[in-house]
Amino acid sequence: MTDIKSKVVLRPIKREDDPYLGEIARYNLEKYGLDIPGTAYFDPELDHLSVYYGEKPEERFYLVAELSGEVLGGVGFAEFPLIEGCAELQKLYLKDSVKGVGLGKLLMKEIEAKARDFGYRRIYLETHSSLETALHMYERTGYRDRSKVDAPSTSAHNAMDRFLIKEL
Repeated sequence: MTDIKSKVVLRPIKREDDPYLGEIARYNLEKYGLDIPGTAYFDPELDHLSVYYGEKPEERFYLVAELSGEVLGGVGFAEFPLIEGCAELQKLYLKDSVKGVGLGKLLMKEIEAKARDFGYRRIYLETHSSLETALHMYERTGYRDRSKVDAPSTSAHNAMDRFLIKEL
């Protein structure tokens, strides 16, 4: 595959992206056996991400990656009130056809910059130990493990078993 990153357009989410992003997310969760309660698979906003992120545009943002009009995936953040000055990285999913070319890292870099622009000083995420490639990327980009003991007790994603944070 040629240097896809140089051809990809990164832009804010639009309503017409919603079905594609929901499909990409569910496919990825199914692939790793995470189509279970306590994961993003059952999030009520998964099929309406543009509405969710649009409800609080001063605290939330979602970035879509597209190539020639095709939605390849995306990533977002929202306020995380359990930690002062913190956003939660959310719903980083990509189509299999663009994994391994650096698009995930590019999306992370851009969403972190956007979170900083919104005034957040740190960014938190919840993931699962079975997502080894994602965990490796998070750790290589500066996220540190908060461990299960330090997990928030109010998390809707109680099937997640890895909790990481990064200073912005």
